[in-house]
Amino acid sequence: MNQTAIGSYIARKRKEQNLTQEQLAEQLGVSNKTVSKWENGKSYPDIHSLLLLSALFDVSLDQLIKGDLETMKQE
Repeated sequence: MNQTAIGSYIARKRKEQNLTQEQLAEQLGVSNKTVSKWENGKSYPDIHSLLLLSALFDVSLDQLIKGDLETMKQE
């Protein structure tokens, strides 16, 4: 899966909600370094984090990860 696509999406949604990486990390129970790694495409959220992100951003899991699928098709 393309980690950059979901990382960009997480960063965009976080900024739309006026959250810092630290604030998002606190809400998800992870470190701000973890959020930074997601946003920079260095790692991918685990399923638990994906579920929490889905609820926090009020989007379906499908919406959250679908952009990665479209990017993968193009690659």
